[in-house]
Amino acid sequence: MRITSAKLRNAGFTLIELLVVIAIIAILAALLLPALARAKDKAAAANCLSNLKQLETCWHLYTVDNNDFLAPNDTINTLSGGVSAAGASWCPDHAATDTTTSNLQSGVLFQYNTAVAIYHCPADRSTVVSASGQPTTQLRNRSYNMSQSANGYPGYSASVAKIPCWAKFTQIVRPTPANLFVFIDEHPQTMVDAQFGNPVGMPGNSQVWWDLPSDRHNRGANLSFADGHAERWKWRYPKTWTAMYQAPGPGEAATDYARVQNGMKKYSDN
Repeated sequence: MRITSAKLRNAGFTLIELLVVIAIIAILAALLLPALARAKDKAAAANCLSNLKQLETCWHLYTVDNNDFLAPNDTINTLSGGVSAAGASWCPDHAATDTTTSNLQSGVLFQYNTAVAIYHCPADRSTVVSASGQPTTQLRNRSYNMSQSANGYPGYSASVAKIPCWAKFTQIVRPTPANLFVFIDEHPQTMVDAQFGNPVGMPGNSQVWWDLPSDRHNRGANLSFADGHAERWKWRYPKTWTAMYQAPGPGEAATDYARVQNGMKKYSDN
């Protein structure tokens, strides 16, 4: 049977039909991409929570092996800007500048889980800086800090007040282990040491953010607690870094600040 040129023309798409198909594909892509992005964010948050639970298990195992004593948390940033450390630490590295994991691996918790990936949140895209302070393309090794409440350099005296903390697990009373956070997803701009600090009513210190939580999980951060569980905290106000020791701000920002303090040991409870 002979196929005429007219029939061939009728068998193809017209320009209008082709444009309609392209428009439909574009609409479907616009609908699907946000859903895929949300799924990716949820997967990163779940992975982050898993990391924190594994670190929390390491923290508990250290306590069991050391007669109830908590892992040392002795790496802090001094007021003069230098990093001061006393003896061993859970993680004596330098998150902003370390290009290898050797310092991270020298921490006292590493022996309980030798996977370096559990120290890094998959949603954390911050990179290390060079010796001259220039950003590089290498992702940091660590995204989490340990609360000062968990054996946070008990021998260090900042001006007139020592850091309020517990040395042993059985000493944790207020807040209770279910409410005391140990590890927290921290803002990369304040990760100058391995300890998450806060004035918590210490005399001679104003109410400011010593260290700022992250908000990379849909304006929230993940935390693990002394009883072993991990959860996400949704912030009422974005955690935007402006300067070191920035004020928490009024209203909902102050509510977030108080929530963090309520998850730590107060100086008045020393």
